[in-house]
Amino acid sequence: MNRFAGRVGIITGGASGIGRATAVRFAAEGGSAVVADVQDQLANEVVTEIEAAGGVARALHLDVTSEEGWADAVAFTLGEFGRLDVLVNNAGIGDNEPIEVTSLETYNKVIAVTQTSVFLGEKAAAEALKASGNGAVVNVSSMFGIVGGFGTSPAYAAAKGAVRTLTKNTALGWATEGVRVNSVHPGFIETPILGETDRELLTATTPMARLGRPEDVAAVILFAASDDAAFMTGSELVVDGGYTAR
Repeated sequence: MNRFAGRVGIITGGASGIGRATAVRFAAEGGSAVVADVQDQLANEVVTEIEAAGGVARALHLDVTSEEGWADAVAFTLGEFGRLDVLVNNAGIGDNEPIEVTSLETYNKVIAVTQTSVFLGEKAAAEALKASGNGAVVNVSSMFGIVGGFGTSPAYAAAKGAVRTLTKNTALGWATEGVRVNSVHPGFIETPILGETDRELLTATTPMARLGRPEDVAAVILFAASDDAAFMTGSELVVDGGYTAR
């Protein structure tokens, strides 16, 4: 399957977890992947893996909270490949405390990395995506951007909820500009963001009784980015093992 032959995509947080799985599959399906992350060594390892499999990729150091960094990322991509067709805003971090003890510093940091980064990415990539004629943005939100979760992690919930609505807002703004914008909402996925969280607890609260794999989410992200979803924009795709169905 070569759904992305001739297309170029930036995947943020591409060095690990969902971003890594997305970059690897995007390249395996014929796309040229820009693996954007602050984890330079891991990003280079992903590129090596992609190239060893016959794919095309570049590693890019990107602080997603930096407007200048985003401008450089788009310029780098255009300089390397001459186009930009797909943007996957996947980078994000979380918090894990109740609101009454969450510091303003923590709140602002999570908002910057998880929410503001999506605004900056869409803004920086807008012109190039429109020039593609077949542009696609996939913003990785969370099931906790839809429901309240465990009543903790207020910054993460606020950020992911904002990503959900910003997706719809941009989708409407670009509906006739040749760029589709959709959001994907993962549940509990076995990625570094889980940290030391009790996996047994997360599994017990998931109707399918397992954690998701990064590849489970990557498959849905790339569906949304592909022509298979040509009549979808402003949509939210939930990948949570049934959690929000209750």
